[in-house]
Amino acid sequence: MKRILSCLLLVCLLLAGCAAEQGGTSVTSEDIEAVDLLKPIKKEEVIVTGMIRPYEALMTSLGLRMFQETLKAAPDGENKLISPLSVLYAMAMVSNGGDDQEAIKAYWGYDLLHINEYMYEYTGKLPVGEKYKLQLANSIWFTEDERFAVNQEFLQKVKNYYDADAYQAPFDEETCKDINEWVELKTDGMIKDILDKIPSDAVMYLVNALAFEAEWLSTYEEYQVREGVFTKADGTKQKVDFMYDSVNQYFEDEKATGFMRYYSGMKYAFVAMLPKEGVTPEEYIASLDGNALHTMLKNPQVTSVVTSIPVFETEYDLNLREVLDAAGYPVNGSFSGVGISAEGPITIGRVLHKTYIQVGPQGTKAGAATVVEMLAEGVEDIEQEKPKEVHLDRPFVYMIIDCENAVPLFMGITHSVA
Repeated sequence: MKRILSCLLLVCLLLAGCAAEQGGTSVTSEDIEAVDLLKPIKKEEVIVTGMIRPYEALMTSLGLRMFQETLKAAPDGENKLISPLSVLYAMAMVSNGGDDQEAIKAYWGYDLLHINEYMYEYTGKLPVGEKYKLQLANSIWFTEDERFAVNQEFLQKVKNYYDADAYQAPFDEETCKDINEWVELKTDGMIKDILDKIPSDAVMYLVNALAFEAEWLSTYEEYQVREGVFTKADGTKQKVDFMYDSVNQYFEDEKATGFMRYYSGMKYAFVAMLPKEGVTPEEYIASLDGNALHTMLKNPQVTSVVTSIPVFETEYDLNLREVLDAAGYPVNGSFSGVGISAEGPITIGRVLHKTYIQVGPQGTKAGAATVVEMLAEGVEDIEQEKPKEVHLDRPFVYMIIDCENAVPLFMGITHSVA
């Protein structure tokens, strides 16, 4: 079999702060033995061109399209969860190494320069408070092996727009340990040992870590949490704990009703949409238009809504390569802009995505991991009225959104709570 000479994996981790039983991370920056090569390299000033238009609707539309294609590729009746923001950050960074910039522009809808500028500004304006946070960190790891020559212009661009660290390392067991410790450090201890080993044909890792954690604006009191019945699509009933409350942000369209509940600081929010009887969550998502969804999220109706949310926890994983292909990203193109391989242009292999969410009386912790595998060419392989009511006691759609921009951080479907 033809020897594989180069491979690049791009890992994007989106994860909320650590679970209570895990505690904070014990890893520190001193535990990482590799030396950051970009520390002495000056980050060039980013001057926004002034041509940037609002991209929030675009980000929502791209995220929705990705979720719609995910649902087509996954079996009905199971819980599903993706992080559009995680995947879009990953694909924005790898796009800077793409050879076919016209195809990449067609996917994003704008020049990559403007996407980089938007991501740069979005990162810089992330609101952080005592009871909520959404934080990002980036790093690049590439091998000392002479088989692969990293593109310095690519490194500089990722440094400028994504403020990435960069490590050149022997790609041995110690490097694997370093990458795992960097990830653990940047995700507050939630993700450990993301890599079991570094294969002999790997030449680069590009890692994005994003931590999200938020307490409810109004946490649930003990009397607001009580047992109820969740009915699955097949009629099976589950006894689970529900959180009951009233809010004043309401949504309604032809096929669903829903509500928004704020996290502390009102910068982020949990959005739930309950499809009407006879409409499955998958059918509801398929019916949505990205611009219309963005407009709806930006403009909730102000009215009293009696709500109940099940206490739930979900983990989900899938390969997004076909999903991205169907959504219009040029996954079959070449990406030699990241560096030079003896085998020729670099192409995308697998795009692995894993997510996690925990919703409880105090707040929400949620996270995701996106792994984009790059291979060398030729590789095988308030008017008072009667309160509305929305009780999430059967399959429902939910999102965590950035309230200012109405950009979904997570989009999911819950079919089963237990």
